[in-house]
Amino acid sequence: MSAHKILVVDDEQAQRSTLAGFLAKRGYEAVEAASGESALEQIDTRDFDLVLTDQKMTGISGVELLERIKQRNPEIEVILITAFGDVRSAVRATKAGAFDYITKPVDLEALEISIGRALERRQLVAENRLLRQSLEQKHSFSNIISASGAMEDVLNMAARVARVDSPVLITGESGTGKEVVARAIHQASGRANKPFVAVNCAALNKNLIESELFGHEKGAFTGAVRARGGKIESAGGGTLFLDELGEISPEIQVKLLRFLQEGTFEHVGSDQQLHADVRLLAATNRDLQQALNEGNFREDFYYRINVVNIHIPPLRSRREDIRCLAEHFVETNATRLGDKKISREALDALLRYDYPGNIRELQNLVERAMVMARGETITIGDLPPSLADRVPVAEGSAAQEGSLPASVQALEIRMIHEALERAGGVQVRAADLLGITERNLRYKIRKLGL
Repeated sequence: MSAHKILVVDDEQAQRSTLAGFLAKRGYEAVEAASGESALEQIDTRDFDLVLTDQKMTGISGVELLERIKQRNPEIEVILITAFGDVRSAVRATKAGAFDYITKPVDLEALEISIGRALERRQLVAENRLLRQSLEQKHSFSNIISASGAMEDVLNMAARVARVDSPVLITGESGTGKEVVARAIHQASGRANKPFVAVNCAALNKNLIESELFGHEKGAFTGAVRARGGKIESAGGGTLFLDELGEISPEIQVKLLRFLQEGTFEHVGSDQQLHADVRLLAATNRDLQQALNEGNFREDFYYRINVVNIHIPPLRSRREDIRCLAEHFVETNATRLGDKKISREALDALLRYDYPGNIRELQNLVERAMVMARGETITIGDLPPSLADRVPVAEGSAAQEGSLPASVQALEIRMIHEALERAGGVQVRAADLLGITERNLRYKIRKLGL
């Protein structure tokens, strides 16, 4: 892999050369520019991963350079070097999109850490962009709506594994969106223009699943009046997705293991070796490790299919997603059921619920509420009584003074303000203090109107 390219901008040659030399020793490709104008010329003709610029320079200042860079290419990360105590420039740089700012005299160790984090974020942004572009071309990305750090991790992992052909096991409860993630991986891969074939193993007759997967010859069993190819052949060049993998018998697991290892299989009723270029993705809501311990799942097949594991957490563990998902379902149903909005009370009830059926259940609840709503607003009375009555408000109780969601929101606002104050307005630092992702922090800032 080629070294990351960093443009060092400073009108003082000694400082510029010192920083460039330090970066070169750390394995980066450092390019120098003696002014903001020269830096822009370099950016117009070459690709850079990061720009390290001094703030106070003759001509274009560091913040002005930052603003022009972001206009040209928002994905280039910029770290600003400011004089100690120059808070105004630091705040302006942060608002303009600077990844970080470093005060003089430059602490090289702190600078190296900041550069590493900036480049890591640039890589994640690029991976997510590629994943989302692929999804938008072939499969609407609106099926993956999230605001939580947990789902951000899932998407980052999906973006990484999309580039290779290794088997992937997607785990999680029913209704969490395992097939949606599998389709996302397929559409972001080099196999996107080939078939994506999904097989629900739990819905297949156990006596016919072998034929369904591998195909059969005429007369192979009662009812086989003609030869027929299986799902593996249908997915030729593309992706085969096996949902509810835990329902497959050990005998079929042996044949799938052979296919994974050698790329060969046989029709039922034939000993002729067939080949297929197919990537295998699988999903289950069962604990396969427990099935392994109980002897109901083959150890060799388990480790072969579980090269990469992506676990999708249940909706109750990522409540940040409930609001945006609910609003998304209202929007997607608007053409059919009319434009509506969710009242605060109804949304509070949705936020309190645990969703044993996960996203699928939330989708059904929202659609039901839209059908039941008499006007343009979904009220708490449009929800099932089990949700509306989940947290009754007793007369004179503390809940009358402020509901739990309202209290939580007030606490969030206070903690975000305090973290931003401690971080000097730098969102990435504030996110670290809060223990959430920067993307999640940006979402909360927009949502809360800060």
